Amino acid sequence: MIQIQNLYKAYNGIAILDNINLNIQRSEIFGIVGQSGAGKSTLLRCINGLESFDKGKIIVNSTDISALSEKDLLSFRRKIGMIFQNFALLNRRTVIDNVMLPMECWHYPKEARRKKAQELLEIVGLADKTMALPHELSGGQKQRVAIARALTLEPDILLCDEATSALDPAITKSILDLLADVNRQMGITIVIVTHDMSVVKGVCNRMAIVTGKQIAAVGEVSETFLAEPSSLLELIGKKEVVAPASHRILRLSLRDTSIDQAFLNDFVSKLKLEFTIIAANVEQFYGKSCGHLYLSIAVENIERARAYCLNKGMDCTVLVPGGRPGGKDDVL
Repeated sequence: MIQIQNLYKAYNGIAILDNINLNIQRSEIFGIVGQSGAGKSTLLRCINGLESFDKGKIIVNSTDISALSEKDLLSFRRKIGMIFQNFALLNRRTVIDNVMLPMECWHYPKEARRKKAQELLEIVGLADKTMALPHELSGGQKQRVAIARALTLEPDILLCDEATSALDPAITKSILDLLADVNRQMGITIVIVTHDMSVVKGVCNRMAIVTGKQIAAVGEVSETFLAEPSSLLELIGKKEVVAPASHRILRLSLRDTSIDQAFLNDFVSKLKLEFTIIAANVEQFYGKSCGHLYLSIAVENIERARAYCLNKGMDCTVLVPGGRPGGKDDVL
């Protein structure tokens, strides 16, 4: 659906994005995360042609956008909807007029504009607000208007630039639920730029982490959080899990019901090893339950415990002092 190849973008000779390679699949919800200034929003604007780039290619639906003329680029943008952090509504226009604006710019017949806008306002739950002005709406309602407006030209792709950062958690969840419904019902590919990890966990299928001007990690959201790459830990903060000096920590990755009480009973009865559960966390990732279980085990027993878990098909990692993954040489 969206292929980004060796993308390079600079401002005044200073690189903002360097050697970006990314594939976003049709009909998925894809999250792009990173620290402020990492280039997330710039990357999003390159995808819809609002920003030019210096090197590389962006191919959308088999179209190389860098090869498009200004006229063709304008037509191309019709199939890409955009939702902004500040809603970008016209204060003197009613809700339905704001929704109809893109169709007005493309000279749709008046009756067709109104019919489409009313249908979309019904979808986003604002059928009773058609004649309201933006100042009469809550933040969440304004963002729903913006979503309806972005859908008027029936886009293939919906780009969201920090679309929920100005909203409180409850309203954010309602907007994410709406985006998920739009994705399921219309099959629209959604790309979300955010610094809020709860947004990625709550609605995205896959994610990419942008750091150091490059893509540091890409993968399914749940698997990325289970793997805990260094780029992710830089964003969310390193988890400090400490064991006594004579012990090491065995981190087991939990995927739904892959580790249960029977496994822990076998762990004790068959290995005859003592251990202490020193931490555990399970989180929800858009329909999946995943997390980690941290066991404190004596140094002399850690490799035997690790080998047993691996033999049982468990994803496990030994953490050495400081909380970083370690190998056998670190442990012994």
